[in-house]
Amino acid sequence: MKITTIIATIVAVLGFGIFYFRGTPGPVLTLSSIPGPISAKRELTLTLRDSGAALKEVTVNAVQGDRTIILISKQYPLGIREARESIKLAQSGLKEGPFTLLITATDRSFYHFGAGNSTLQSLHFDYQNTPPTVMVLSTAHNLSRGGAGLVVYTLNREVERTGVTFGNRFFPGYRQSGDRYACLFAFPYDAEEKSYVPRVLAVDRAGNERQAGIYFHLIPKSFPNDRINLSDSFLEKVAAEFKGQFPQATSPLDVYLKVNGELREHDLKFLTECGLKTSPVPLWEGNFLRLPKSAPLGSFAQRRSYFYQGKQVDQQNHLGIDLASLAHAPVPAANSGTVVYADNLGVYGQCIIIDHGLGLQTLYGHLSRIAVKSGDKVHKGQIIGNTGDTGLAGGDHLHFGVVISGEQVNPIEWWDSSWIKNNISGKLTTGKVSKEQ
Repeated sequence: MKITTIIATIVAVLGFGIFYFRGTPGPVLTLSSIPGPISAKRELTLTLRDSGAALKEVTVNAVQGDRTIILISKQYPLGIREARESIKLAQSGLKEGPFTLLITATDRSFYHFGAGNSTLQSLHFDYQNTPPTVMVLSTAHNLSRGGAGLVVYTLNREVERTGVTFGNRFFPGYRQSGDRYACLFAFPYDAEEKSYVPRVLAVDRAGNERQAGIYFHLIPKSFPNDRINLSDSFLEKVAAEFKGQFPQATSPLDVYLKVNGELREHDLKFLTECGLKTSPVPLWEGNFLRLPKSAPLGSFAQRRSYFYQGKQVDQQNHLGIDLASLAHAPVPAANSGTVVYADNLGVYGQCIIIDHGLGLQTLYGHLSRIAVKSGDKVHKGQIIGNTGDTGLAGGDHLHFGVVISGEQVNPIEWWDSSWIKNNISGKLTTGKVSKEQ
């Protein structure tokens, strides 16, 4: 045998040996929860993948002190390359306190003399099953239909979600100083009084949940109805502005109905998203300014019925107040804050949204000019633009709205310094919430 042949054979054998004993990567493991606090309510999901030799087995053990608890021990049939396993802690017998989750998964590769490749993960958790403690500090929450309120409360531990909840609605609370939180919430104009029971919600990092009641009093309020006749000239204006967004519409009336329905719904969802872009502490001071020398054209929660050629074609709720002054009148910022939106917004046309903290935002719609940009800090009374008739406006005016975490509320309350003192600022002082400097 030639020397070169012998050398080549040795190299091949060594290469195979190195490859055999080194093996390939073991199964890929993904756990649905990161290490840290966890409760029995949280079911963990373990995902296993092995695109090569397929899965062979998996074991999951919980180690707490000198105890080892088997949570999963499973063999896989041939050809299984992906699996999902649920790790349930509720019946595990674990006690509150730290424990380690040991996960071992092995594939069916022929490496390591047929033992296969293994992946081991060791994750540290803290088992907690006691809900957080909520103590409500503020009292006398008087809520008008369509209006707002504020609750101040304390929590005894870090949480991942807190605020006021009722039904399927949620208003985030924001940490102020120490263990104190503040939450602005609404009594929506369309909520049923008998089912409206706001409660403070706190969910800690382990997943434990606590709800605490609020002492509140509801003040009934009715809203007016209005009939609006749609003219051909107005419909042509709307069609000219929005036809590009609804190319399938066959007439100016069709365009209008899609704008007043579909686009309006989109705008409302956007306000909810925008409400999350807020300062955790108040940025405003005192009452909110109203457009100077203006007359109201439309009130909050006004039920508007739209008629065309004598037939009703649509019905919507007007969730703001329309204010008319001189054409292209300068518009002041109602209070100090940060601009979070300054662009076109559907039915509102050229629009500015200013954040005042704690989820409280003001909306300025139908503008002819925008004089600020997103991210700008503005002070109370600063001119931010001019009135106009952009969007779904029938003439030059300002649509002024007040929004709390996406829920539109009655602006009249925020123009009233006595109401703000009794229902908002007084509670902030009692709760020792500090204003951002």
